[in-house]
Amino acid sequence: MTPSARIQAAIDLLDAIIASARDGGPAADTLIARYFKERRYAGSRDRRAVRDHVYDAIRRAAERPETGRAAMIGVALERPDMTALFDGSTHAPLPIEPGETGAEAGAVPEWLQGLLADKVEQDALLGRAPVDLRVNRLKATPEAVAPALPDATSIAGLPDGLRLPEGFPVEQQAAWKDGLVEVQDAGSQWIAAACGVQPGMTVVDLCAGAGGKTLALAGAMAGRGTLVAADTIRSRLARLEPRAARADATFIETLLLDQSHEARGLESLNGQVDVVLVDAPCSGTGTWRRNPEARWRLTQARLDRLVAEQARILDFAAPLLAPGGALVYATCALTEREGRGQVEAFLARHAGWTAEPIDLPVGRAHGAGLLLTPGHDGSDGFFFARLRREG
Repeated sequence: MTPSARIQAAIDLLDAIIASARDGGPAADTLIARYFKERRYAGSRDRRAVRDHVYDAIRRAAERPETGRAAMIGVALERPDMTALFDGSTHAPLPIEPGETGAEAGAVPEWLQGLLADKVEQDALLGRAPVDLRVNRLKATPEAVAPALPDATSIAGLPDGLRLPEGFPVEQQAAWKDGLVEVQDAGSQWIAAACGVQPGMTVVDLCAGAGGKTLALAGAMAGRGTLVAADTIRSRLARLEPRAARADATFIETLLLDQSHEARGLESLNGQVDVVLVDAPCSGTGTWRRNPEARWRLTQARLDRLVAEQARILDFAAPLLAPGGALVYATCALTEREGRGQVEAFLARHAGWTAEPIDLPVGRAHGAGLLLTPGHDGSDGFFFARLRREG
């Protein structure tokens, strides 16, 4: 592909990504993979260059652009060498017309600006994220893994955390294939640490998804006790089984819940659980480094629905806890309503619960919990709090 053809390919992809964001379709990574699967003539350099163009345009525009051309022109007008590639030649974009300004630059959509926590460094939300790993204590130690990953560095305060450069192909490494490490952002590892689980406990990961945090809890439990991974989406839970087998975490139990009737499926556990983790569905504002087009999907109406769903999940999670048990609430979101506000509302609705300090060498106190941000902590953005049921 010529440099100009790469620009046009990026425009075509951006058109598809914009439409998908508007209509609730597949994520950008999925669309990019499909695009190149159908165009096998594109070499590795072409794919890398087109992908870089696409993500440069996505990261630059806080608001969803009207078209892929507008998104790409916004980038090009800030890079004089790129404007010449809009030359109208074969497979190239048409020349930029006088007065074509492209999409506006910005980090956060205007409607969302005042809803983020006041400690969020907004420009850092769109930096490129490294590849963070968690060493699986069921099979290995950091000392044993280090020789196999010489490019890895430690993560301060996380004894099992390792960090690799952005884009490192970790899934091609023997350490990953053998289940010695799992890809997991440092923030997610901190949340697992905040749960304070011990071997022999009864633990429920209530919004387990594909089980990343479940596996971290399994390692902390040393494979002993009862660990239930629950979710309402079968396809997500199905992804946990091969991951657990690779990690030797076969003691994990999975529980598929019926959406809107979750309490019925959990009833047998009421009053018996030591720790419940609620890693709730959220806006994902803390993960824009990895999914920058998520800004184009989020609306006020969707945020309202998420806040209501988070409160509903917390309400049916609470009866699971034994007296003295801990409910850890977490979101990879940085809006006040999904974090501090959600915990304050829970405590107002439920007597006999208190928020307790979380003693971790990371984050900043925020209401009753901790706030992690990319700019301050070098991780994805998270809010999490630990709520204790009175004994």
